[in-house]
Amino acid sequence: MKNTIILLIIVLTSNLAQAQFIKQKSINAQIGYGLSAPYNSVDQVVNNGFFIQGEFVLKITSWVEFKPYAGFITTSSNRKDINDNPTDEKAETKAFLLGGKARLRAPIPWVAPYAEIGIGTSIGKFETVTTFDNIDKSGIIYHIPFSFGLELGKNHTIDLGFAYYFQPTVQQYVGALSLGFTFPLN
Repeated sequence: MKNTIILLIIVLTSNLAQAQFIKQKSINAQIGYGLSAPYNSVDQVVNNGFFIQGEFVLKITSWVEFKPYAGFITTSSNRKDINDNPTDEKAETKAFLLGGKARLRAPIPWVAPYAEIGIGTSIGKFETVTTFDNIDKSGIIYHIPFSFGLELGKNHTIDLGFAYYFQPTVQQYVGALSLGFTFPLN
């Protein structure tokens, strides 16, 4: 009986005490120049495309954020390598990106460098054709996001960075040079 009363008191008082470890919530919208490349390539192939992503930013401290995200990337081959020579190698992707990341940021005013890493899933169509691989896959695969860049402005509302999504299942990575804007939800 004593344990039941203690448990009841804890449950009732836990609703009154609101642990505020999330300091701020915001939305970050990014758009950018997308790219994809195979892990193993003889001809050094990089395909280009389009990238867009939205993130729900949960600020824990001035230097730590958790970020669930949803995005889309599409890339296609122009049948040329980075030296503008003809090639049959390619790494094409058309996929939705879902997952979560953690960002570590240097709390510096006006220009704050950051790095982030996480885990996610890519849902779409993937094609990797190289001397070493011939993969044509549709469906759901996992990816490992890694990003770095700068947050700019008085309140760090502008995000300029590089975002990469490593997809080991299809032997390629996709990425983007992106520009983002943060909108507080307070």
